[in-house]
Amino acid sequence: MTPTLPVRTLLRRMSTEVSSTRPRLEELRARLALEDRRAGVSGNGAAAAATAPSPPDLATPTDSRRLDAYQHVQKPPWLQVRPAGDHFSYSSYERLRTTLRGLNLHTVCEEAKCPNIGECWGGGTATIMLMGDTCTRGCRFCHIKTSRTPPPLDVNEPAHVSDAIAQWGLHYVVLTSVDRDDLPDGGARHFAETVLALKRKQPELLVETLTPDFGGDLDGVRQVVASGVDVFAHNVETVQRLQRVVRDRRAGYAQSLRVLEHAKRGCGREYDLLTKSSVMLGVGEHRAEIHQTMQDLLDAGVEVLTLGQYLRPTKRHLKVEEWVHPEEFEEWRREGERMGFLYVASGPLVRSSYRAGEFYIQSMLRQRRGAAQTQEAGMGR
Repeated sequence: MTPTLPVRTLLRRMSTEVSSTRPRLEELRARLALEDRRAGVSGNGAAAAATAPSPPDLATPTDSRRLDAYQHVQKPPWLQVRPAGDHFSYSSYERLRTTLRGLNLHTVCEEAKCPNIGECWGGGTATIMLMGDTCTRGCRFCHIKTSRTPPPLDVNEPAHVSDAIAQWGLHYVVLTSVDRDDLPDGGARHFAETVLALKRKQPELLVETLTPDFGGDLDGVRQVVASGVDVFAHNVETVQRLQRVVRDRRAGYAQSLRVLEHAKRGCGREYDLLTKSSVMLGVGEHRAEIHQTMQDLLDAGVEVLTLGQYLRPTKRHLKVEEWVHPEEFEEWRREGERMGFLYVASGPLVRSSYRAGEFYIQSMLRQRRGAAQTQEAGMGR
């Protein structure tokens, strides 16, 4: 009988196995290197800096390299991006857009005015936004339109999403959604049905869900995790002190941490589920607060972290306080790795569903899936 390994031992072994596959990913990473440098991205998949920067000085509230956004109104050079149609694969961009329009699907790329839309769509990657284009919450950083009474759910949306993904021939897809506080379950069942539809059509497809907090209902979290999702993501968005400034009053720091911890540790999938969160910088946070947020996320079981610059979508939205220098993002990446995150993507234009870590995460997930199957086979003997 094959001995059953403790969870922590198994996860450490899986992490080591993933590391051994890294040489095979170099060709894939090279395809992203140009985009990474242009976006100022730092991550495990990007080239290491020639000179290792010092760790963040937590005793100093802010980094001296940051630019005061009130004095420097124009975006700094490192935040310049190419227009959506000016990328290496315009045909992929057009094909993806045509498919979305034909199936009446929405993407967070468009609705939230993501700066990386040209790069991701040109590479055949999009983040599908479920449950319509109208949110019941009004976070001050977000460009998505809001209403207390959004339109009813499209019952055909799960089928339409699975059809679209099949047409694109993707191996990895990201699903997100608006908040739907008007629904009894916050839309958790709709989320789960979409994942199930995707898995039925493409069993090997890797699915990441970037979910709302479902009003703190942990049963909603369980439904999504039980659907077979591979990556469960939920964004804490900012440090604890600025939650009420940045997010809708119905969201909360502790509530978001509970959602993430329950997904990882409370749904019986600690072996193979990857958990992820994201933090925006440049809204007035201090360095010690960033570090504490990272530690809180680790304590909640989060394994993948993204850090990016907040960009104000319109003059009606929350103002940018500071432009964070790419070198500071690099320091936070290194600090995150030192603290124990399995993967950290950190750069001015990095967003929670940014594709820079896609290939590394795919490899990690496939290693975990194989290890979990081996574990189950051993337990069945």
